[in-house]
Amino acid sequence: MSNSQIGLFDQQTGELVAGVDEVGRGPLAGPVVAAAVILNPEKPIEGLNDSKKLSHRQRVALSQEIREKALAWATGWATVEEIDQINILQASLLAMQRAVAGLQVTPDLALIDGNKIPKLEMPAEAIVKGDSKVAAIAAASILAKVERDEELDRLDAIFPGYGLAGHKGYPTAQHLSALKELGVTEIHRRSYKPVQQLLQGD
Repeated sequence: MSNSQIGLFDQQTGELVAGVDEVGRGPLAGPVVAAAVILNPEKPIEGLNDSKKLSHRQRVALSQEIREKALAWATGWATVEEIDQINILQASLLAMQRAVAGLQVTPDLALIDGNKIPKLEMPAEAIVKGDSKVAAIAAASILAKVERDEELDRLDAIFPGYGLAGHKGYPTAQHLSALKELGVTEIHRRSYKPVQQLLQGD
């Protein structure tokens, strides 16, 4: 993503624009984590891109730089219990809502990755594949990914044997095998079919 895209919207309109993205819809375990970022056009950040296209080392380094240089940033979570109660889409929107609400600076506009918009107190626009088109959304995707990965590393120490630090809760063969062998824990999403099927089998 080129430097010219970093201030694409705010330089044109003079508005404060927040990029918003979430990480963790697909995993069988752990929270869904969202982030909101208002970049500072006077402090450009090189190398911003969709977090999935970056290495772990790149994400961690960029996450630190975003926290240091952005005008404002915040993260928001939705828990496993909330995911099971209101479904993953609504939980993702809730996490985004919490991230935007946590910003110390109120944006004039929120740009949301995807095709759904959470309930917000400011105008918002959904941008499909926004994390590869808008620098502020890319920055949000990086913050959310790094924070969620750190949480799964922490959970791996509490719930050993599932390989959470490696697959971050996604339904890999290793994770599914461990679920069958060790059983379902409190951090597993019971509304997700592989987990549901194991519980019904019990």
